[in-house]
Amino acid sequence: MKCTVLHSSNNRIRVHMAGRKMSRRQADLLYGYLNRLDFVEKADVYDRTGDAVILFTGDVKNVKSALAEFKYENVDLSTLPVNVRTRSINQEYADKLISKCLRRAFRKLYMPLWYTTARTAVKSIKYIASGISCIAHGQIKVELLDACSIGASILTGDFSTAGSVMFLLEVGEILEDWTHKRSVNDLAQSMSLNIDKVWLVTDGGDVLVSADSIKKGDKIRVHTSNVIPLDGEVCEGEAMVNQASLTGESVGVRKAPGSSVYAGTVVEEGECVFIAKNRIGQSRYDRITAMIEQSELNSESANRAMALADKLVPYSLLGTAVTYALTRNVARAISILMVDFSCALKLAMPLSFLSAISEAGRHHITVKGGNYLELMHNADTIVFDKTGTLTRACPTVAGVVTFNGNEENRCIKLAACMEEHFPHSMANAVVSYAAKNGITHDEMHSKVEYIVAHGIATTVQDKKAIIGSYHFVFEDEKVIIPQGEEEKFENLPEEYSHLYLAVDGVLEAVILISDPVREEAKFVVDGLHKLGIKEIVMMTGDSEKTAKAIAKQAGVDRYKAEVLPEDKAAFVSRCRAEGKTVVMIGDGINDTPALSSADVGIAISDGASIAREISDVIISAGDLYELVVLKTLSDRLMERIRKNYAFIMTFNGTLIVLGAMGILPSATSALLHNASTIAISLKSMTKLLDEEEK
Repeated sequence: MKCTVLHSSNNRIRVHMAGRKMSRRQADLLYGYLNRLDFVEKADVYDRTGDAVILFTGDVKNVKSALAEFKYENVDLSTLPVNVRTRSINQEYADKLISKCLRRAFRKLYMPLWYTTARTAVKSIKYIASGISCIAHGQIKVELLDACSIGASILTGDFSTAGSVMFLLEVGEILEDWTHKRSVNDLAQSMSLNIDKVWLVTDGGDVLVSADSIKKGDKIRVHTSNVIPLDGEVCEGEAMVNQASLTGESVGVRKAPGSSVYAGTVVEEGECVFIAKNRIGQSRYDRITAMIEQSELNSESANRAMALADKLVPYSLLGTAVTYALTRNVARAISILMVDFSCALKLAMPLSFLSAISEAGRHHITVKGGNYLELMHNADTIVFDKTGTLTRACPTVAGVVTFNGNEENRCIKLAACMEEHFPHSMANAVVSYAAKNGITHDEMHSKVEYIVAHGIATTVQDKKAIIGSYHFVFEDEKVIIPQGEEEKFENLPEEYSHLYLAVDGVLEAVILISDPVREEAKFVVDGLHKLGIKEIVMMTGDSEKTAKAIAKQAGVDRYKAEVLPEDKAAFVSRCRAEGKTVVMIGDGINDTPALSSADVGIAISDGASIAREISDVIISAGDLYELVVLKTLSDRLMERIRKNYAFIMTFNGTLIVLGAMGILPSATSALLHNASTIAISLKSMTKLLDEEEK
């Protein structure tokens, strides 16, 4: 696309895009396009001027070349990063707010009185009709109070006050809608799929390919624990699919040939092949948005505040009647109508939660509902999984001990070939080790079977091959140690986690996994204690010796070793039965029962798909300190809620008393009440955390 360079200096260029006036959508498309370029550090686009300011690295020729290649029609807005959509939403509502304020100022300054009076009277019809509708349905709600205050002002000839009340109500609606849209967008984007590779079924076998290359009609194979990348129809195999991300129900649904499957759902058991109905990324965002719109984003506190708002309406009406009966002064009576608790309660409380959810998203924390922030605030017990949670998200292979005369490369090749189907932190370690050492691992086995919390089984050259835990390999499968190598087995290094590989009932190799405690783990545990968490527990399927060492390093209060998934869930349920508020943090398939049982289930972003889908909160794998951020955010939010509540009740109560006493005229009471509502709403949208706390 043609453009004119307005200014250029070292690593900064300002250009004007050719063509007619740039639309907001076009600005968003260009903004997203530029900020995705590797050599662009930051780009801003201004639709009103048609200019773009670009900070870049390297040669300016790269920027000019990218601009020349850019075409609006070649960029799909739905595929752009979350900040692009957020930017568009912010601009849209900022324009709405500014426009409304400017139009009102113009009418007040330049339009004749008869026009503004007539306009106010016409606009009031909507509010009065809403109040009449409440009466018709036997309801006494906030809408009725608004109708009474506006109607009373018009009946007394105070059209200015009626206009101000309606204006401030409209501003409040814009602010609420703005925050709601932004929060829903942030949450939907953070829950959208991030899939790089899929198994494409071809005539020559299954091939791991880029997800972006998938076309409508392609056949995709999905294994146990893997996320279904796009909508389709099952053509082969059977599977139990968890559709919690779609329906909210965690009970698996059987999928057989002819059944429809949907992007974002997860295979719990079995495997299936489905025919793709669309390209990657299509429909998922819209579906999540619809789900969030229909779900409850607020917490119990917000719901209680909103219920209280409606309950207070009859008392406001009663106070108006009593004041008139005692004083026979219409102005004093109307002043009570002009001030109510409901507007601020119904607006500020939800905005606080919605804004907190958005702020959490900026810290790479996905919170799927405001109620989980409140529960996080009330939490007194936290249960950690070990591997991939308290320990590094990316364990590494420290070495391989072979048995029965096997070569290391052959063992790693087989192990990687099996593990790549079921991504987990330990599985990823094996696959990465193979890649690092140049060991290719084309499919050399038959169908693989994943046994939750145990390991993987398959067939290689008509022999059963397994890889997994000690319990699975030696106790369940009765694998034997080659004769004469018992001492080698007994002397395996204890500082590592062990992954056992066996073929045809004989041990072939033990893969040593270095799984050290995260550097920040002890700091996080101490931080959570300081924030009011009474007990922090670590649970792991590892041996007693390994668990004890890790627990000591992390500084947890106690630990439980050699536990199965059902043991974790049972422990969480017992704690809740004792009246504790429990948070569970995990990353694997084996953690999902406990995640579902907890008051708040928190998944690690690079963990198993099903763990992320059924969790209530997702944190990034990069830094466990986000747990401290989440707890601090939830505590600050509830503190803000309490302060908002106290201010609303005190301030509005004072206005009501002063109005009833005749100290404040009704117009002043209305102005102060509505101005305070807008002010506290704007305050509720501000950041809860300081920059140094991020």
